Amino acid sequence: MLGHRPLTADDYLTILKRCWWIVGIPTMVCPVLAVVATMYIPAQYVSQAGIQIGQQKVSNSLVAAVVSEDINSRLASINQQINSRSSIQPIIEKFGLYSDQRLTMDDRIALARKNIDIQAMATGFARSNGVPGFTIAFTANDARTAQLVCSEITSLFISANMHAQSDEIVGTTDFFKEQLNNAKHTLDDQGNKLADFKRKYFGMLPGDEANNINVLNSLTTQLDASTQALGRMEQDKSYMETMLAAQVAAGPNTATPQTQEQQLQELLAQQATLTQHYSAQYPGVIAINRRIAELQAKMAHPSSASTLAAPTTAPGRNESAAVQDLRARIRAADLGIQAKRAEQAQINKQIHAYQGRIQSTPEVEEQFSELTRDTQTSQALYDSIQNKLNQANQASDLANRQQGETFSILDAANLPDNPTYPKRRVFASGGLAGGLALGLLFVALLEYKDTALRTERDIWAFTQLPTLAVIAWSGDVALNKTTKPSRLKRLFRRNHPKDPFAEAQG
Repeated sequence: MLGHRPLTADDYLTILKRCWWIVGIPTMVCPVLAVVATMYIPAQYVSQAGIQIGQQKVSNSLVAAVVSEDINSRLASINQQINSRSSIQPIIEKFGLYSDQRLTMDDRIALARKNIDIQAMATGFARSNGVPGFTIAFTANDARTAQLVCSEITSLFISANMHAQSDEIVGTTDFFKEQLNNAKHTLDDQGNKLADFKRKYFGMLPGDEANNINVLNSLTTQLDASTQALGRMEQDKSYMETMLAAQVAAGPNTATPQTQEQQLQELLAQQATLTQHYSAQYPGVIAINRRIAELQAKMAHPSSASTLAAPTTAPGRNESAAVQDLRARIRAADLGIQAKRAEQAQINKQIHAYQGRIQSTPEVEEQFSELTRDTQTSQALYDSIQNKLNQANQASDLANRQQGETFSILDAANLPDNPTYPKRRVFASGGLAGGLALGLLFVALLEYKDTALRTERDIWAFTQLPTLAVIAWSGDVALNKTTKPSRLKRLFRRNHPKDPFAEAQG
């Protein structure tokens, strides 16, 4: 009647009393079958090892870590390396994994990958940039094989991490070395260009401008002084040429006291003019003093002067000593004027040179600033790469001394005592639950197909009419007397309500 009308708790209890054996048999048999099945299922043993990720033992503020890859990314990369065919196939061949199964090498590699399990350690001390460690587990049909393979994979992880760090450090160091060489060549080229520029534009650099202006002012002062001196020398020469012309016109030995007095006054005037500008050691002052002394001596001894005049005259010449002296002084003045003009030309040349330097300073300064800026940029780049190379060398030294970030074995691969699969308790519990569910399902199916009317509620559910009387069931009386039902029929026979009339007849 299950499903034909709403059932109450009494109905379910009645059904359970009537069909308890249908539920009980699978409930007792299925757990036994499940436990027996575990004896034929290959056992699976799991060996597990723990790896701790050690931080760098030297502060990052002192030695910066060159390995900048995130630990999770590095673990993923190492995991791919371990799961590669080149890593797994040697392990399969070494330990003879799955040799009892008829599998190809590709299938064996795929099965080995499936049996490798890597999990991050979940602790409260996890680092901010990664995990504090991870576990490696391997599943095999034999406990010893599982332990050996797990230990081998753990060694591969540690070795792969060391190689990864070493390759990254070596690659970084080689890169910085190459960059440093290029930066050094660039810096040397810039230094050579700057040196050539300084040699080419010596005296026209930005720092030489003030010195050039001072030198130019000094040269201008020298040129002014030389011009004044040249003017005086030309005046002296003109005066001497005038005196020479007068002496020549007057004839030899015709100097009168009046003429000598006039010459003396003129010489004294020249002496006063020269002493205002030059010292007593100046050649012009010395010469004018000598001439004054000679003229004063002639004026003091006129007879001796005329007597001595004849011997001083060059042989074959009729000129007096005064005329010859004037000619010599004129020649000396000419030489002095030429020297002074050469000096002026040299000063003018230097002035033009320094003026050109000062005028070229802005253009030279722009080029010099560009070269200096490029040199400073090259120097800064060289220093930066040199610093990074030093850090890479320090990190390499730390890695060689095992002072950097390392993988260390926290728990070695264990030898499992009991298989992780199959679990007999789990199978027995599953068999019990499955048998109970199967029995209940079978009872529900039988009750759903059963249309027998057993209670007044069944009659009301089918006819919607009240029950007037209930007649007990007596259909099995004749059957019990004539033929005996088989054991199987008795097992699945319904327990109908008892017939009181049949019991009375019996």
